[in-house]
Amino acid sequence: MADTRYDTPEPFKVDIPERALIDLDERLRRWRPPVAIADGGSWASGTDPGFLADLVEYWRHGYDWQRCQEAINRWPNYLVDIGPQRLHFIREPGTEVEDAPRPLPLVVTHGWPGSIVEFLHIIDLLAHPEAHGGDALDAFDVIVPSLPGYGFSGPPIRSDGSTGPIGPRAIAGLWHRLVHEKLNYRRPYGAQGGDWGSIVSSWLAFDHPVTDEKEDSRAGGEDWKSGVLGLHLNMIGLRPGIDLDKAAFSADEQAWLARVRRERDDKTAYQRIQATRPQTLGVALADSPVGLAAWIVEKFQAWSDCNGDPRSRFSMDLLLDNIMVYWLTGTAGSATWLYRGVSEQKDRGLPTSQRVETPTAFAAFPADLAPPPPREWIERCYNLRQHTPMPRGGHFAALEEPDLLVEDIRAFFRPLRFGAAND
Repeated sequence: MADTRYDTPEPFKVDIPERALIDLDERLRRWRPPVAIADGGSWASGTDPGFLADLVEYWRHGYDWQRCQEAINRWPNYLVDIGPQRLHFIREPGTEVEDAPRPLPLVVTHGWPGSIVEFLHIIDLLAHPEAHGGDALDAFDVIVPSLPGYGFSGPPIRSDGSTGPIGPRAIAGLWHRLVHEKLNYRRPYGAQGGDWGSIVSSWLAFDHPVTDEKEDSRAGGEDWKSGVLGLHLNMIGLRPGIDLDKAAFSADEQAWLARVRRERDDKTAYQRIQATRPQTLGVALADSPVGLAAWIVEKFQAWSDCNGDPRSRFSMDLLLDNIMVYWLTGTAGSATWLYRGVSEQKDRGLPTSQRVETPTAFAAFPADLAPPPPREWIERCYNLRQHTPMPRGGHFAALEEPDLLVEDIRAFFRPLRFGAAND
């Protein structure tokens, strides 16, 4: 961590030095294409060499990092220290309406191989709906943190103060402290996420639910409610507190589990590498921009609703914006530590016979990394109040189907923010 300490949020601007861009161009100019497996460019063996060559060509001659940097800096960015952990986050206050409740704080969390780039174009939709044909009463105070070890946040810090992997439950604790200790919210808040963001947000709701009890404020002594009012997910990643060998499953659950197990070896090999040898992999990802791009873009192809061609869903600019956040911050290696962190976490799943009782919504995008689980599986883990089977879209919901995602978030939180039961 840097010598300067930020006990309160410090305004931050992304400003990548020109020498870093020059170094990148030199590396791109010298990249060595590998010998290609003759699989007809099907992506079956990994990133298609032809696509990768096109991406590198555009990266060198058509891509403009300054455009992305300006898009990030359009929003209020901050750095803050929570204990020894340095965090970066964006916070955009929502539109306030006279004689109405203030905008609901909403913590939106990315995963791997995503970043804050996923949410840059939905921040305004969530914070200022009236500017996009919506109702200002649906406005959120939008908080978008970078996970520890990702982007502009510092490397993850363990409980003993050493640098090293931490799990999603520990990150959830940091998020709660960010909202209440550093941003001084004295009202409940919402959480939203997919990928790692879904697991972090789930632990946040489990460990810090809103209750009827009040806590003494450290600033003035007034009473205030604390905790997560509602949880919105676009992926289910938290394990239920059951014995998979003894539980009785519905026919839909049995079919879903069988499919997940069949596809596990093909789809999750990257997880085993990142969980067991993140340091070795990190050397390659931190030293080769093209290697990093190949490692990441393969997931955008495989996990999105793109019919095999990522260009049908994502522009080259968008793919590279996300890759550049990893490359220019030097966090491609430390981002993978989260897979090691969860394997070392004491509680990898919910305690036996417990679930997240915070009201929960699930937006089921059909082309996700794993097929969305049936409703009865979700109800083993969550107090499910809203379940939306989406007509299209995949893992990167905020990029692929932003309007569908935003409207589902608004619909779920609308009654909760006014104290109604969302049944």
